[in-house]
Amino acid sequence: MTITLKKILHRNKFRIAIFFKPGFAETAIVKGIGAVYSKTYKCWYLPYKQENYRDIQLAFKNHKVIIETKDKGSVIKPKEVSPATKIDLLQNTGSQKPARKLLPALDISSVNMKEWLRMELQLQLKGYSMSTQRTYKNEFGLFLKHIKQVAATSINEARIKNYLQYCYAELKLSESTIHSRMNALKFYYEQVLGREKFFWDIPRPKKPLLLPKVISEEKIIEGLAKTENVKHKMLLVMAYSAGLRVSEVVKLKITDIDADRMQIFISRAKGKKDRMATLGRLSLQLLREYISAYKPKLWLFEGLPRSEHLSHRSAQAIFKQAYKNLGLPSSVSFHSLRHSYATHLLENGTDLKYIQELLGHNDIKTTLRYTHVSIKALQHIESPLDKLARKHQLKLKGDDVP
Repeated sequence: MTITLKKILHRNKFRIAIFFKPGFAETAIVKGIGAVYSKTYKCWYLPYKQENYRDIQLAFKNHKVIIETKDKGSVIKPKEVSPATKIDLLQNTGSQKPARKLLPALDISSVNMKEWLRMELQLQLKGYSMSTQRTYKNEFGLFLKHIKQVAATSINEARIKNYLQYCYAELKLSESTIHSRMNALKFYYEQVLGREKFFWDIPRPKKPLLLPKVISEEKIIEGLAKTENVKHKMLLVMAYSAGLRVSEVVKLKITDIDADRMQIFISRAKGKKDRMATLGRLSLQLLREYISAYKPKLWLFEGLPRSEHLSHRSAQAIFKQAYKNLGLPSSVSFHSLRHSYATHLLENGTDLKYIQELLGHNDIKTTLRYTHVSIKALQHIESPLDKLARKHQLKLKGDDVP
């Protein structure tokens, strides 16, 4: 099949239009490289960038690719691409939004391509979040790549168990990744194919109990104090003072702030739930100064262009810049501000039930994790060695060790 590329002007921006005769395989490929469909031009398109020409060539390496343009003088010439070229799955295109992860649809056999698309359609109809859709499609696609020409519809429970054992023993995947892969397969076989309780006898690996990474109150203040950029400081203040996820804080709108009731409206948070968060007095004071200086119109934290909100990746970079060189472990992230908010509330005597509501947790067990990292109770527990030393007036010095 021939793939034709043209330079078009769509929504006031130049794009690379991808024209081809409709087919399951080709449709999956363009979706896999992050292309968007245009009803106006009746084609798929990508931003007009040289690296996108390269990605299209790689994706359609088994097709004939023709580049057509009347404007040959200004067209970006695609570089020669070797089949052995290593693809960066999280390639940064230079824009604020990172390129979508390249889905494994490129390596799915024609036998199973239809099943991958059926999976995608069912996820959309069920209203799953974009993040969950990407995860499930990616995990299912890797499974289809593994079984090659074997039809996914013919796979039985024993074959699934062997595959999961391969993922754990050979690929050395983490328990969390295997859980995601199992969830994707469970969704396909039970929700798409309608096989009732297909995963009933398939055991799941036990997940490790990972405690939240908490930053001390002193380090929180230290990081904020050394952040001079007003917008960056405001972003971190809003995230910590209200316990917001990075996806929630970057999507805040001006209209979500209720200064009269001292509340913040969080729209369609995780699990598609609305909730209210508290707006601190200091946060409100800084917010008024920030709005006066930056004059945001729609989004509280605008990106580039200003009609878009700040990206998740930019917010993470702002956090890393603010809290580097403070002696914190490398595992802390933007989400640690939310963990710190909950832990500090608990240490200050706030009831767990209120913390659960503020964080938007469905299950109190999720909130109970913070009792394991709170130092409030631990401060009153004395080490047996300290007690013995005090009782017997025992002093241990390094110099006493022979």
